[in-house]
Amino acid sequence: MKSDSPTPLCNFVDLLMDAVFAVDADARVVFASASCERIFGYTPNEMVGKNMFDMMLPEDQERTRDSVGDVMSGRPQFHFENRYIRKDGQVVHIMWSARWSPADQLRIGVARDITERKRAESLQAALYAISEAAHAAEDLPMLFQRIHQIIGTLLPVDNFSVALYDNGTSQLSFPYHVDEHLQAPEPFTLAPGALWAEIVHTGQPLLLTSGKGIARLEALQVSAGTSPICWLGVPLKLHEETIGVLVVKSYPGGVCYGQQDKELLQFVSTQIATVIERQQMQARLKYMAQHDQLTSLPNRGFLHDRLKTALSTARREQGRFSLLYIDLDKFKQVNDTLGHGVGDQLLQEVAARLKLCVRESDVVARVGGDEFVVLLQHTPLRQQATRVAEKIRSTLNDAFTLDGHKLNIVPSIGIALYPDDGDNEQQLLEHADKVMYVAKNTVSKWMISAPR
Repeated sequence: MKSDSPTPLCNFVDLLMDAVFAVDADARVVFASASCERIFGYTPNEMVGKNMFDMMLPEDQERTRDSVGDVMSGRPQFHFENRYIRKDGQVVHIMWSARWSPADQLRIGVARDITERKRAESLQAALYAISEAAHAAEDLPMLFQRIHQIIGTLLPVDNFSVALYDNGTSQLSFPYHVDEHLQAPEPFTLAPGALWAEIVHTGQPLLLTSGKGIARLEALQVSAGTSPICWLGVPLKLHEETIGVLVVKSYPGGVCYGQQDKELLQFVSTQIATVIERQQMQARLKYMAQHDQLTSLPNRGFLHDRLKTALSTARREQGRFSLLYIDLDKFKQVNDTLGHGVGDQLLQEVAARLKLCVRESDVVARVGGDEFVVLLQHTPLRQQATRVAEKIRSTLNDAFTLDGHKLNIVPSIGIALYPDDGDNEQQLLEHADKVMYVAKNTVSKWMISAPR
């Protein structure tokens, strides 16, 4: 028999997909509809008596209090957004419509779960930001730092690493590594069965949690009693080839990653791999434009850039520096007699020896066929440049054994000191060049032994 009694209003409210709340002036829940369990994870009975601010992310509390003040002053809110922590620990994004009931002294609010929408918006923004980072970053470390920041807008990433894989050597290196317990590992060759090897060789992500894969997590222990509670690695794939691995991890007290986090990282990893390739290509092109292909030394253009910087610094700080202009006497005869192959080997060996004669802060450049220039930073005394020149002369005077031939060469070296011998690039280079030619006209010896 059909009942004529009206259905209680609260039953209709419980049918709504959005959650309906009544909250007192102190933000304590006095009523919650059935949908609150779907959105917040708590049953209506569990919600009653809770303070909404206790569930809210701390970062959102201040502006929420401002919004509450507006509502209680008679200004309803229609699209206010903030974030809460669900019963299961996940973060949920909420859009509120709320107004104040003076008669009941209650705030009546409707909460809509917009987590998926916010996640999609954040993901789209992250993809765009990653693409922008590829153009803005000056080098790979800066790019990785920016990617770390961008991923941090999607999920907690206190411990974040980028590992790059060299298919030719089977080595894994760590150009970017932020970890609260573990220093960046030295490059190593992948061993079968290792976590990293599993991701590289299968091209599949790997998620380890304390409930799953606990033995493998314990193997990652970095200090007494400290091992990750979560370890998530996703491959960086390009044209079906794995070029590296992106890893996030958490230690006791931190978050635990889930399937959704794995899918999210996997989604953005393709974009990250693309921008890494673009940055590496730009770095290679820049290197090729600034370096001599035969000797791998900086070329004339790179030298001029460094010389400009040295001049600017010296003028500002009233400092001094030196240039050494080096020419290999009778080098043309080596090419004519033994061939350009031996000549090229000789230039490569000379370049290697020159680099051993100077500091890391100095610049050794090849500026012509057999001509080299050394920029000696911060050399206030001419004697310092002279000592380096003597060291170079002594080093190059030692015989070279190339392709079965024993070569003895004599370098001619000219020295220019800033500001004594010139106030600009051209003056300094011309002075060192002239002094070098004076030396060249006084000593010019070389000798080649017969092939054995």
